[in-house]
Amino acid sequence: MDSRTAMLALAAEASEFVGPLRPQLFSWHEMLTFFLGALALSWVGTLMVVKRQGRLGMDKPDGRRKLHERPVSRLGGAPIYLVLILGIGAAFWFRGVAFDGWLPLILCNSLMFSVGLVDDLKPLGARVKLVGQIGAALILYSFGLSIDVLSNPFGSGGVVLGWWSLPLTLLWLVAIPNVINLIDGMDGLAGGFGLFLSLTLAFVGYISGFSDVMIVSIVMAGALSGFLFFNFPPAKIFLGDGGAYLIGFFVASVSLKCSNKGSIIAALLVIVIALGVPILDTAFAILRRSIRGVPIFRADAEHIHHRLILLGYSKGRALVAMYSVCVVLSLVGISILLTKGVALPVAGAVLFLLAIGAARYLGYVRSWSNLRQQIDIAMERRHRLEHARAHARVLDFDIEMCGSLKEFESLFKHRMRWMGFLPEEVPGGMPLKISLSEGRSLLVRRPAGLYDEDEWQRRAEELVTVLERCLERWQGLPVLNENTEVPEVR
Repeated sequence: MDSRTAMLALAAEASEFVGPLRPQLFSWHEMLTFFLGALALSWVGTLMVVKRQGRLGMDKPDGRRKLHERPVSRLGGAPIYLVLILGIGAAFWFRGVAFDGWLPLILCNSLMFSVGLVDDLKPLGARVKLVGQIGAALILYSFGLSIDVLSNPFGSGGVVLGWWSLPLTLLWLVAIPNVINLIDGMDGLAGGFGLFLSLTLAFVGYISGFSDVMIVSIVMAGALSGFLFFNFPPAKIFLGDGGAYLIGFFVASVSLKCSNKGSIIAALLVIVIALGVPILDTAFAILRRSIRGVPIFRADAEHIHHRLILLGYSKGRALVAMYSVCVVLSLVGISILLTKGVALPVAGAVLFLLAIGAARYLGYVRSWSNLRQQIDIAMERRHRLEHARAHARVLDFDIEMCGSLKEFESLFKHRMRWMGFLPEEVPGGMPLKISLSEGRSLLVRRPAGLYDEDEWQRRAEELVTVLERCLERWQGLPVLNENTEVPEVR
């Protein structure tokens, strides 16, 4: 029995779990042709963006989180998107693939990509982006692509969701793009994860008999492979929000497409397990930001890849380590499909052990025995940050009340002292730069040896909005090295 016959036999055994088997329209030779074609087009398209990158969509280093040496284009999602659309068109015209119901999916993927692309060109803000993401998800839901039934992976039957179908579908379609975007903090990471997830979807499509899902996923894998030639460390181009949102929404929507009209069976379970590392990273980020009182969508330098680098890993080794875990989890997820759900408890145990081990190894939990003490220290830090944020909010109102920048300077210096920063006349202290738009900045000083630098940086970031409003109203910044009279506290 050759490998193809064995694969088809295995697929027939799994058909009770994943649905009726459909005839395969593509041979391995044809799939390889589509993959290599998409790779070549993506390589050429990405090269053109790299060669002709201008001022728009450039990601500039900030010396803290963004450590690349020079500005890098964030428009890497554009060639991936174009190749994906061309690949779908080629499969339709040259092979006669029946893309039933794909038009809404293509439309909504295009909308999600556009939201990210616009943000790459000019920042939209988290709330505006979230509205755009929910809008794309709602449009797709209105066309009937939804999670309607939670099927039993161990046998027949399931739970009909009813009105819960809408929030669960929206959560699925919005959460995965943001999970992918959140982990896109190191060269080659999100693109590589997208590649493995696309190959996983292609395998699910092949086993399940969804030829349209299989070939579209192969095209996406090829497009990401061509892009990765320029995204591996040191990256010449970044995915940007457009690329990350496209990858995430593609994975989320295509997995719904091949999950047999919304029953959360093979495809969704496989993707959840395969997304183990990004989901774990997102869970860690939400927990630490919630405990510290920091907005959930505010970026930091404490993701899993940052922690690995702090442990002594090079960027290349950290990337290989995370790729390896992603591949293993993808195989674990596929085992759920092949074993008709029998492997689901094993997959759950693997994810649980991975979470416990990662939390300890990466330093998120320094000691399980002293976990309560660590939480108390984090809560104290949160209270200090909330205190600083309150003073920043008062300064925001003070701008409206002051008639001149000179008048505001006195209030600003006063609030800076309450926030813990040192006045210019006090000797000692460590300099700290507050970076603003258009290359502007303000240099402040903090006490040496009191708290860590990251906490002071977060306090300083609370002043960014205040200083930007100063520039907008008075075209200048407060001067901190002059002896101005500080008003009494009222």
